[in-house]
Amino acid sequence: MAGELKAGPAVPGTAHGVVGRAWEAHRRGVQAGASGRPVAGARHLRAGLLLVGWEESRDRPAVEEEFRPVAARLLISLAHLEAEQGRTEHGLRLLGVAEEMTAPADLGILLSQRGLLLMRTWRIAEALRFFDAAVPLLDGHADVRVLARLLLNRGFLHLNAGSVQRARADFAWCQRIAAAGQHDSLAAKATHNLGCCEVLAGDIPAALKVFAAAEDGFRLSASATPQWVPVLAADKARALLAVGLSSDAIAELDGAIAAFRRLRLDQDLAQAELTLAQAALATGATAAARRWALTARRRFRRQGNTACAHLTELILLRSRFAASVRRSGRIAAQAEQLAGRLRDCGLRNDAELAELLAARALVAAGRPAEARRRIAATRRRGLGASLEVGLLRQLAKAELAEFEGRPAAMLGELRNGLALLQARRSRLGSVDLQTGAAALGADLAAAGLRQALDRGSGPLVFAWLERSRAQAFRARPVRPPSDARTAEIVAELRQLGYLIRDAELNGTRDPAAIARRAGLQREVRELSWQAVGHGEAVGRVSLAEIDAALCASGQRLVSILARGDELHAVVLTGKSVRLMRLGDFGAAAEAALRLGADLDTLAGRRLPARLEAVVKESIRRQTGVLTAEVIAPLRRLLGDGGLVIVPTGPLACVPWNMLAELRERPVTVCPSASAWLTAWRRRPASPGLPSGALASGALAAGVPPLLVAGPDLAHAAAEVAAIAGIYPGSRLLAAESATVSAALAALDGCPLAHLAAHGHDERENFLFSRLDLADGPLMAYDAQQLTAPPGQVILSACDVGRSVVRPGEELLGFTAALLYIGTATVISSVARVGDEAAVGIMTAYHQRLTAGARPAEALAEAAAAEPFSPFVCFGSG
Repeated sequence: MAGELKAGPAVPGTAHGVVGRAWEAHRRGVQAGASGRPVAGARHLRAGLLLVGWEESRDRPAVEEEFRPVAARLLISLAHLEAEQGRTEHGLRLLGVAEEMTAPADLGILLSQRGLLLMRTWRIAEALRFFDAAVPLLDGHADVRVLARLLLNRGFLHLNAGSVQRARADFAWCQRIAAAGQHDSLAAKATHNLGCCEVLAGDIPAALKVFAAAEDGFRLSASATPQWVPVLAADKARALLAVGLSSDAIAELDGAIAAFRRLRLDQDLAQAELTLAQAALATGATAAARRWALTARRRFRRQGNTACAHLTELILLRSRFAASVRRSGRIAAQAEQLAGRLRDCGLRNDAELAELLAARALVAAGRPAEARRRIAATRRRGLGASLEVGLLRQLAKAELAEFEGRPAAMLGELRNGLALLQARRSRLGSVDLQTGAAALGADLAAAGLRQALDRGSGPLVFAWLERSRAQAFRARPVRPPSDARTAEIVAELRQLGYLIRDAELNGTRDPAAIARRAGLQREVRELSWQAVGHGEAVGRVSLAEIDAALCASGQRLVSILARGDELHAVVLTGKSVRLMRLGDFGAAAEAALRLGADLDTLAGRRLPARLEAVVKESIRRQTGVLTAEVIAPLRRLLGDGGLVIVPTGPLACVPWNMLAELRERPVTVCPSASAWLTAWRRRPASPGLPSGALASGALAAGVPPLLVAGPDLAHAAAEVAAIAGIYPGSRLLAAESATVSAALAALDGCPLAHLAAHGHDERENFLFSRLDLADGPLMAYDAQQLTAPPGQVILSACDVGRSVVRPGEELLGFTAALLYIGTATVISSVARVGDEAAVGIMTAYHQRLTAGARPAEALAEAAAAEPFSPFVCFGSG
């Protein structure tokens, strides 16, 4: 959050004489400080003080009566710049000297500045007293900036004390008077802080939208100082942490920290390092969290900022507890003491976190009665507490119930915690934010799954898996914001994509275009974060509903999970639910990764015979490992019908039909059993999507299958021509007609779409995983803009079936984007595909579809003759 740190405007003096030169030094000093140059500013101010006879090195320097008002203003401004450089206590001493010389008209400025420096050391109650006293003195001041800055600072304190309503009032007042006076930079700062209000209120999409408006204000304002954009970045990082996007928060903080170091802004640097420690802790990087917390603590202590030094102590304690529960009794005592100190500083939310940490440590130390008292105390004080406090309270209560041998109560507390998280998630419209939020409940989910596994109950483990994984699929899809700016960026992205691809085909690179594309992709992604959720979620389906669907379809479902190095699975046969111990997770994960690399090596290139033999042997070895670790322990439960596999982690990218025991067997992959059932219910009533749709008159209704051949793909034209022969009357887009706009228009509500086009998987920014078409890329972002989802999509080239797997088994990627918007089935590859293999498999696939086979059946039969087919059926199957 951003407070306003300026010392007030310089008062113009005469152009001659000592007083005039002193006021000119004040003007230059304030101007340099406002430009983010506190050292240079302090140098000007000291020069002015020397002019009027005040020397810092003397104990009680005498200043003649006529020079006292200007000396006081010089000291007030110098106090601020000293604080900016981390010497806050010295700044407060300077204000004490200035008080003796301050003119009555400047008293409000002195009080405001004292409040500012006390705010910098988080003496919140004292600072508020000075701000409150200054407001009536400055209301009506000739320069509205003086009052506007005071309101920013007071609002900042209210916000940090958790008084969002009071903070909003001050920021809105500031924004109103700054805008009326055409002080754009101050108005932008007020907007910035209104965004911080939204963060504290838990409305992250609104916060990010307001932050974007503030950033525009800073960039357009000629008077904005260099520090405010990095300050805004640091606050944006805190918003991203609130929805689990720790890596994005760290990226924002890296840039902010570099800027603060360059500008020598020690106060802001310490705050950013504190936030970076919190982000590192959120990612599980406890060593990095400790390192950054210690660095920030040294700065805060040097600045005299006791409150923020206490916040670093909280991170250090949480890091120690996360790394090991040994010495928990000592951690509990330290956390209890720290909670008191934080509360004395007015940091109520952080004090609650410290008390709950103490409660968890007391449970770990075997002292449940004391832990219960700690938890009860936080519950009494916790009305309006943050989501972080709410989730940690539920985790502490669950751990206490487990220690006391009350497993049902433990699971109930964990369920309540995940319900809190779901309520937050339902307000997020962006899939990016929805999937990231799962990280906030990772500890709750892990504790529940551990308890369910310890009880050895298949139905309970299954229920817990469905409650805690792939929850973003339960949200109603929200189309990303569509406005003129977004449309402009997306149009430029397509043109850049076309130019970059053209350069690559000609054996060159365009670094400037690549950098520009990355920046625009980031901007579109951030715009997508502003989408607001519907505030509701699709209800979880029952085990009985899934059993009924499995029986009706003749399939069985295998939901795989990892616990440490062990793999487990819950197997649903339609009549029973069995919990099975599988093999070694590490071995299976490594085999999956190596298999993907081997398939990439094998595809689309002519290898020397000896190297090809080595790669194929490695593929057989990796599939053998996967069979031994995952499939072999399940043999007697799998039957001989179709399988629905819900994988975990790196197993999400396994081409299951390549395993010898699953060859020619219908296999469908889905992120959760609930997501599978939802997709299953979306499938056409007739088996065999195209044949059923065509037989029921879909062609006559004007909804033919869509066939697209992208550029620069040797087999694409022949592939779609062969498939067009299977579907007379289908819509064909090839060569120059295969444009993005034509493809999107045809995809909207299309029952069947086959796209043979180069694909690119963007692991760091899934919205821009893409297919190359004639005039540029068709992106995952575009798919989210469709009014009605296509029924089935086949992606026959490249590896756009790969997914990024976030905590909570949340998936991101081109294939996942189609599933999120409601596409029932996606056929895509999890590795690169050889041209000849793709043509043969895809032609056979569509022939079997028209014969009435379901997608998973058709794919299994079509790939039977190709031992190294990386195609997977995702969704309903």
